[in-house]
Amino acid sequence: MSTPRREVLRQGAGAALGVVAASALPSAQAFSLFKAAPQPLTPQGTRPVVWADFLGLNAQLQWFPPELARKQVQQMQALGLKWVRLALHWMLIEPEPGQLKLDGTDRMMAVVQEAGLRSIVYVVGSPRFASSAPAGAPYADKYPPADPTVFAQRMQALARRYPGVDVWQVWNEPNIPGFWQPRIDPEGYARLLQPAVAALRQVAPTKPVALAGMAYYSEMAGRGGLMLESLARLGAFKLDLITCYHPYSAEPEGAEGGVRDFLTHTPFVNRGLRSLGVKQIWATEWGWSSYDGPREEQPLIGEAGQASHTLKRLALMATQDFDRVFLFTLSDLDARAGVRDRRYGLLREDGSPKPVYHALKRFLATCGPRLEPTAPLRIEGEPPAGLVAVAWRRPDGKRVWMAWSSAPASVTLPDVRAGVWHQPLAGTQRELQAQASSGRGLRLELGTELQILVW
Repeated sequence: MSTPRREVLRQGAGAALGVVAASALPSAQAFSLFKAAPQPLTPQGTRPVVWADFLGLNAQLQWFPPELARKQVQQMQALGLKWVRLALHWMLIEPEPGQLKLDGTDRMMAVVQEAGLRSIVYVVGSPRFASSAPAGAPYADKYPPADPTVFAQRMQALARRYPGVDVWQVWNEPNIPGFWQPRIDPEGYARLLQPAVAALRQVAPTKPVALAGMAYYSEMAGRGGLMLESLARLGAFKLDLITCYHPYSAEPEGAEGGVRDFLTHTPFVNRGLRSLGVKQIWATEWGWSSYDGPREEQPLIGEAGQASHTLKRLALMATQDFDRVFLFTLSDLDARAGVRDRRYGLLREDGSPKPVYHALKRFLATCGPRLEPTAPLRIEGEPPAGLVAVAWRRPDGKRVWMAWSSAPASVTLPDVRAGVWHQPLAGTQRELQAQASSGRGLRLELGTELQILVW
């Protein structure tokens, strides 16, 4: 997560989504944006979703005393989740050559191991002694290492020290200036990547390695195009890596102003990656902050908006051929983080749950641990504009229909006679039945928040 991400892309690569030349990926025409009234969307899952395997959380456990970190992990486990993504900032754990400061990292890894969690860990941020930053330049950590082999040696040493880590990830968001200075350079990232992958596989040959999580859809600030496409041309996908990106957006369906482009951009990227032989696609960050301003790129949505957005996006992501997704983040942070970045948590700093935690817990409980794909549900007449609906089947035979609309609307489901209508945000539910005298199906009142029908 970095502070100036969206504004940088607007200034330097705003046209990338519309004009990227995609020789290896599907046609960039797929990035056409919706300008008219939103059309109904009924995305369909292509494979089962097991929430404990599919959904993970980012966490900054080393920011907290061990007792509070353990409490956070217990609350994560109460959601039925077992995957966590952790960050190691090289400039903090080795400020001078050979001067290791790993006490906090040791404690964090111990908490994760004690809880039996699975983990992906990324390493980012050059210490000044290893940075390619010019002498006297501020923020030397935002520059890549001058010598990629030094970075590879550090990752290898960390993999030896922490053999319980399941996946190592090489750097973070190298497609934006917040993590790669002085200019975005896919060739430079490829030079960093290759020796790091080789070094990791020497000490952990059976462990997967992940490509850096790319900001957004990997648009490159200042030069246009997608970094994932550039890395494909440079042979990065021949290394058999987990490919990762961070599909942040203003709204769960996409950009601000009703531009519902998440279901356009995501299949564009994921289908292209699959065509290149990528076996694993992870969204290693996504989410919304509940901060109250001043505004830093993301609109101010508060705690209620954070809860609403999170459920909607999770419902959509489950249909989009991701192998795993990591919500950002488990807990709010202190003033070491920026105003916006300190309020992405499911939990407050003191460990108390926010509305998003309760809503997510209800959502997962209503869905059950596993969902199977099924055909979209029939709607009587013309579906309302702005409808979003996703249909699933539980292993117990129950059907699950998640739905919301851009404005209040009524729908009739001719194939359904009765069901339980859940409101995970409010924590309420109602048993509904179709009117026998009407001879029609079940009538539902949709709102702008996600609701779930189970029957």
